[in-house]
Amino acid sequence: MLAAIRSAAVLGIDAYDVTVEVDTARGLPNWTIVGLPTGAVKESRERVSAALINAGFTVPPRRITINLSPADVRKAGSSFDLPIALGMLVATGQLSVDAVRDLVAVGELGLDGTIRPVRGALPIARHVAHATGALLVLPRANVAEGALVSAARLAAPATLGELVVGLNAGALPHPVVDARCDAVAVRPADDFADVVGQESAKRALEIAAAGGHNVVLIGPPGAGKTMLARRVPSILPTLTEEEALEVTAIHSVAGLLPPGQPLVGVRPFRAPHHSISGAGLIGGGSAPRPGEVSLAHHGVLFLDELLEFSRHVVESLRQPMEDGRVVIARASTSIAFPARFTLVGAMNPCPCGNAGEPSRVCSCAASDIARYRARLSGPMADRVDLHVHVGAVPLRELSSPARAESSATIRARVEDARARQRARYARLAGVTCNAHASGRWLDAHGGLDRAARELLTAAAERVDLTARGYHRVVRVARTIADLDGVERVLAPHIAEALRFRPATVDDVRLHA
Repeated sequence: MLAAIRSAAVLGIDAYDVTVEVDTARGLPNWTIVGLPTGAVKESRERVSAALINAGFTVPPRRITINLSPADVRKAGSSFDLPIALGMLVATGQLSVDAVRDLVAVGELGLDGTIRPVRGALPIARHVAHATGALLVLPRANVAEGALVSAARLAAPATLGELVVGLNAGALPHPVVDARCDAVAVRPADDFADVVGQESAKRALEIAAAGGHNVVLIGPPGAGKTMLARRVPSILPTLTEEEALEVTAIHSVAGLLPPGQPLVGVRPFRAPHHSISGAGLIGGGSAPRPGEVSLAHHGVLFLDELLEFSRHVVESLRQPMEDGRVVIARASTSIAFPARFTLVGAMNPCPCGNAGEPSRVCSCAASDIARYRARLSGPMADRVDLHVHVGAVPLRELSSPARAESSATIRARVEDARARQRARYARLAGVTCNAHASGRWLDAHGGLDRAARELLTAAAERVDLTARGYHRVVRVARTIADLDGVERVLAPHIAEALRFRPATVDDVRLHA
């Protein structure tokens, strides 16, 4: 007898339909799974047979063929256990065809018949709700995640036996779950009020948070670069509903959603070690998974000791920084992961770390500094909007009782600036902040007044700005104007934006 059960799988962060066909025929007892299954899928025959028997069903000694359609797409993971088990029950007459006609099933089976959680429940729920509207049977541990899709019809039995009883009775109750209540944005405890001095660096980070700009902090060891970077999440704007769902989908596919937290409510902050591989940073593997750049989507990717990362690894950031996504090509398919992040880097100004510090002596020759700084290539440096010198704070200032501006105060200005940008780009698809806007569009419609344009043109000729650098200055100046609450980009906004362009080796040595 032949049975067909609808299921779904995830490719990248998007789901697609899979039909699980089960055929039982006379012959020597044997299980064959076809349709490009990976090892985890092939092992499902052992899990499914034990689960069926321990749940009180029979597994007849027949030749069983299981096809996962479409057969030309590689299938991975353990989520096909449940549809295979249902197909077996239908094919052997232990469950009626009508009972499974209007459902899509995903789930891993334990040997005792329990239904265990799987990755990618949110993308699957979105796909099923929008494509077919069928009843989606999910593991109970994934139901809160699936319930984030308001249009989804869900069922979440705890065991295979409970599912079959409900199907035979025609009564699988829709679980009542209010997952969105778990999306409260819990702000980090680190606060900019704890940072003494470093006004220029704090200003640059505020601009970066307001416009989504990339920033590199350059300074000696112990100056507070890492401390500043780790406080950036405290001033980032709150995730919108659509952004939260995108971030959650990526973390769901990667299997990184914390238990009991179906929705990611805060912007990600990822800080990989400098020994990370290219695949770990960008994503990849035999069954491609999102890397750190995708896990930082709509958040911050912090690279501490930036120049200690492999140059090949750092250079691999160039394409996602421009396009906002990563495309991983394999022989059979190409998978795209979103990667719209804000890069925050921290690095020393020279090998000894003391260049540019008036109270310290730099022992590096100009050639050593140039060679050291060359680890960050020109094209990569050009993609960073804000280059900020972070000097050492005098010890006498550390004991000052005065507290700096709090993160809440800074975040209020950032939220106002982001609101202006959302209104400005409401008609531009995929653009929500200045860093993502087309340079030519901003040059034409960004509100630069005549004096600002003249200053930018003169500066571009004097410091030999590239076309990319020219437009990045325009973007940063537009963000500064948004923070000031004005519609026109004025000459002082351009001047401040130009201050954050990359410095030369002589500038580093003589900075004081």
